[in-house]
Amino acid sequence: MSAPSKNQSTRIVLASRPNGTPTADNFRTEVVDLPALSDGQVLLRTVYLSLDPYMRGRMSTAKSYAEPVEIDDVMVGGTVGQVVESRHPNLTVGDYVLAGAGWQSHAVISGDEVRKLDPDAAPLSTALGVLGMPGFTAYSGLLKIGQPKEGETVVVAAATGPVGSAVGQIAKLKGARAVGIAGGPEKCKALIDEFGFDAAIDHRDPDFAQKLADAVPDGIDVYFENVGGHVADAVMPLLNLYARIPVCGLAAQYNGVDLDRRDRLPGFFSLVLVKSLTIRGFIQSEFVSEMYRDFMNDASGWVRSGDLKFREDIVDGLENAPEAFIGLLGGKNFGKLLVQVAPEQ
Repeated sequence: MSAPSKNQSTRIVLASRPNGTPTADNFRTEVVDLPALSDGQVLLRTVYLSLDPYMRGRMSTAKSYAEPVEIDDVMVGGTVGQVVESRHPNLTVGDYVLAGAGWQSHAVISGDEVRKLDPDAAPLSTALGVLGMPGFTAYSGLLKIGQPKEGETVVVAAATGPVGSAVGQIAKLKGARAVGIAGGPEKCKALIDEFGFDAAIDHRDPDFAQKLADAVPDGIDVYFENVGGHVADAVMPLLNLYARIPVCGLAAQYNGVDLDRRDRLPGFFSLVLVKSLTIRGFIQSEFVSEMYRDFMNDASGWVRSGDLKFREDIVDGLENAPEAFIGLLGGKNFGKLLVQVAPEQ
């Protein structure tokens, strides 16, 4: 991909809405001219772009917590960028910031909509992962809704992802037992050896349900839901009285195909009633004012001490974002998926 001039941006837009799993045809790359800066704005060059499962929902017109991306609009996404030009009093050329510039090489954005980063405090990429939205999602959902107590059992699906791996480690820091569910022996091994989980279960194993039951002899007190589908089916019978379920995502259903259409709602509500379950869906942004400062203090300290480990899966080049995103929805990545759009300087 040829580099744009300083007054242009290469961007990837939504060309069409996917029917099921997205394909390369749903995206289009184009070069656009950038507007001149107004007072209060900055010009950013994107260094890292975050790829996250929620983006699949934004490609659809289905009712959700956020408006869909319109056809021909740039794909949304969190970014770490560097200030190239500034007309904002608190931002200077060379500053690194956390922004929401989306899938593009450069962006003109209000300086009030970014957060300045200290590259000496932590790797810049962590602002999109363990010290960013995924890390805060794990922290807020687990501690506010899951409320794990010492000695309880916490089970998390998609456990090697940036949210799931943080959930299990934070559960351990709070004195709970952490059981992770992941796809494939390599990921399950990493849950034990790298992230310190107490047990790891491969959801692709034909005996998955039984092996999960064997791993939680005292039942499940907190189930952090990232997946749904057959993983949730195996978890539900194992929930203890008063179990808590933070519902963060339903990755098995994002592409909207091959769903089990049976009406299982009566049985589900019966389980909720009989076991006095607490189930709450959440979006991390609702807890920012209450918990973000504590999260940054706690998580930064845990990362520095090595108590909160993380993995990053970095793809080079904006042009590779569509393929990497499609792979993300199929579980091909391992760790926080990022696109390095430009080098750090």
